[in-house]
Amino acid sequence: MKKIFPIITILILLSLFGLIYFQILWLTTAKETKEKQLRENIYLAVTGVAEELMDEKFGTLALNNSSEDLFNNEKLGIDPLNPSVLARYTRDEVTGLVKKMMKKHFLEAVPFEYAISDNSLVGEQMQSEQFFRVYSDSANNTSIAMPLEVPEGSRFRKPVKEEFLVVIVPNQSSIILREIFWFVAGSILFTLIIITAFFITIRALLRQKKLSEIKSDFINNMTHEFKTPLATISLAVDALKNQKVMEDKEKHDYFTGVIKEENIRMNRQVETILQAALFDKNEIKLNLKKISLHDLVKESINNIELLLNEKNGKVELLLDAKNDLIMADEIHFSNLLNNLFDNALKYSKENLLIKVHTINGGDKIKIKIEDNGIGMTKETLSKIFEKFYRAHTGNIHDVKGFGLGLSYVKTMVEAHGGTIKAESSFGKGTSFLITLPLSK
Repeated sequence: MKKIFPIITILILLSLFGLIYFQILWLTTAKETKEKQLRENIYLAVTGVAEELMDEKFGTLALNNSSEDLFNNEKLGIDPLNPSVLARYTRDEVTGLVKKMMKKHFLEAVPFEYAISDNSLVGEQMQSEQFFRVYSDSANNTSIAMPLEVPEGSRFRKPVKEEFLVVIVPNQSSIILREIFWFVAGSILFTLIIITAFFITIRALLRQKKLSEIKSDFINNMTHEFKTPLATISLAVDALKNQKVMEDKEKHDYFTGVIKEENIRMNRQVETILQAALFDKNEIKLNLKKISLHDLVKESINNIELLLNEKNGKVELLLDAKNDLIMADEIHFSNLLNNLFDNALKYSKENLLIKVHTINGGDKIKIKIEDNGIGMTKETLSKIFEKFYRAHTGNIHDVKGFGLGLSYVKTMVEAHGGTIKAESSFGKGTSFLITLPLSK
């Protein structure tokens, strides 16, 4: 698993980056193709307009200075015998013709501006406001200037000044983006789906890796926990077979008691594992009844009194809560407290001090269990309520268990409608704050 996981991660990352790269490449190519197609269609449309403008069958021959003309004839110096395009067509006619050709080449939804100009206004002056509106993003405009030449055999002579039809399509980029919008949106959507699937896969692999490690640790711990009492029982049985021990009642009773204690210890371990399995299946039913929290605390402290004396430790009780009645399962809640006190003993230093403080807050009661033990790092603190997790204890090698104690504590507190919070400083001790609803 350790070797396969990095390989899978690298392969998925390479696939993801490759997919994104080719998506960007494809979209760039699609954009360039659309731009080329747009320019070609505009060119074809402008060419069609120019051809029809120079056809002598069309036009109004309106040789006047009407405001309908784009420019008057006197300005361009054109006489009636040699009329220009400006003299033969009105503004509405040219506009209609341009629209007609734009529609013919699939550009009916494309905005445009146009003008008829002479050669002196083509080039640097082509964007003069005298002819058409200047766009602020002129760099994105597509402009085509088509010369209006008199066809061979026409009854009109060549104009004095050469004329040009200028058509500008503004905001080319926005037009292209509008056309490929769904391609871009679909590409982004499916890329996000793939990225999400990638992260879900990695998360599942990490979780599987963690479960595998937890499973290995659990098997190792369970083997150790069962191996020790079994070895002790085996030695005690061998001792009982000794003739001298059989004749000495005191020694016989001693070894018999050892076998019984180790058997009880193994039963407790089995019970702990079975309880954890029941929690997973939500098959634990609490026998709730009104009970004094202070009484449960005192009873749990009595249970650890001998162990406290061995470690030269003491308990400081500050039971300040005036109302300590809660709805609780006596057995499970006692086990909960025993686990917390047991942890304080396991991870303690010399001169252990355990402080137990209770206080009321509205319709709730808070109990804080604090010790001056070895404490925990921030990393350990964030994981202590996880099932099967066991903190690294440095040089302390006599700490045993399956890593189910604090997971059980958290489950029981929440089952009683409460919350639990842990605080710790490495080398300074640990405190657990439990908040529970009072009995109504």
